[in-house]
Amino acid sequence: MGRNATFETFGGAGTLIADYTYWSVQARPKQATIGALVILSHSQSTAFSDLPPNAFAELSEVVEDVETTTQKIFGYSKINYLMLMMVDPHVHFHVLPRYSAPVLFEGATFTDPGWPGQPDLGASDGLADARLVAAALRRAWPRPVT
Repeated sequence: MGRNATFETFGGAGTLIADYTYWSVQARPKQATIGALVILSHSQSTAFSDLPPNAFAELSEVVEDVETTTQKIFGYSKINYLMLMMVDPHVHFHVLPRYSAPVLFEGATFTDPGWPGQPDLGASDGLADARLVAAALRRAWPRPVT
């Protein structure tokens, strides 16, 4: 599986949930909201338009798996996709489940400090451990993890 430096920036194998042909899904190390993820292209591309057509086709499967599994585990109210490639240049999306009410995970309660407005990416109090989030999602993932 091809990888780029951005994969390691977001925790590498420790936060990996699923690998596809063109994409990886990782738990976001800074859980701005519980269940926050990164969908990362395997390519070295730094422009979304440079990805091959098959990557765009596969992205629909990735998004379906992300939404289905994240809803099952965390019960989000809405979900936001942000493509912010300012510091980490390779094509990737930040996926932020949004919550209108607190969520219980691993015995702790997590809130969405930006709800109902924009997500607060700088929120840092009481963050969930991304490795625990990754493990919970991996166990429930609808496709085999490669």
